Amino acid sequence: MTRVSTSGSYQSALLNLMAAQSQQADAQDRVTTQKIATDLSGFGRGSENLTSFKSAQARIQGFIDTGESVAARLEAQDLALSQIDLAVGDVRTAVANAVATESSVTLMLDISNQFQAMQGALNTRHRGTFLFSGSRADTAPVTVQSLTDLSAAPSAASAFANDQLASLSRLSEGPPLKTGILADEVGSTVFQIFREIQAYNDDPATGPLTGRLTQDQKAFLTAQLSRLDDAKVEVVSIAANNGSLANQVETLNNANAAQVQSLEALVGKRTDADLAQAITDLRMSELAIQASAQVVSRLSEVTLLNFLR
Repeated sequence: MTRVSTSGSYQSALLNLMAAQSQQADAQDRVTTQKIATDLSGFGRGSENLTSFKSAQARIQGFIDTGESVAARLEAQDLALSQIDLAVGDVRTAVANAVATESSVTLMLDISNQFQAMQGALNTRHRGTFLFSGSRADTAPVTVQSLTDLSAAPSAASAFANDQLASLSRLSEGPPLKTGILADEVGSTVFQIFREIQAYNDDPATGPLTGRLTQDQKAFLTAQLSRLDDAKVEVVSIAANNGSLANQVETLNNANAAQVQSLEALVGKRTDADLAQAITDLRMSELAIQASAQVVSRLSEVTLLNFLR
């Protein structure tokens, strides 16, 4: 004859109730988080792959964040280079008009105005730092404030305070890109022309350039036209390279974004819970808890004393 112990039945019912509660908690976590588990231990052997995927994802996201910052910097550089190109073109136009009309009444004023525009563009700040200073981001790359200061400087090169460490940006696993531009590589040629024109104007033997041009003055200014053309070509070439870099950065950013999405899909396949199954398991565990609770309640009423009475 099989003997059934009241205490044994009661303990079994309690264990069933606890198991149902544990299943309910697990299902509730899956419904709430929509993940299979809340820590790596819950993924078993797949945790190593998940760690590798997450590490790669974080690294590529770092490239994306850097790429967005670099893209904004390149855009600011493009705007500054456009202003410089416009200034050089306007100086060339002013000199050409002076030669054509043989009058330099407003020439030095026009050149001074364009020098100020160019100086401001080269000293452009982006997010609190100077764009064209190299690694000396807290130092203005152009130190002279006027044509007179430029003419008094030992040389055109001495008007620049930037170093030669142009910014490098790593946007992928490949080699870093040179995305920074130095003030002296943009402005040295033009500043040398400005300096020579100002010195010519200040020299009593040749200047001033304030009225009708002499033949020597006209010849001097005519010679500057071709130099200004060459300087403009230099600026346009640097601006074109900056634009090419901007396109390259955009391509890399898009490729990195695609990689992040691919890794998210791989991680999701291993971590995302089946929401429909989780809801079904939650409902089943609730029914199991109710059933186990009823059994425990009934067993609490089953004692030998009831039969003795």
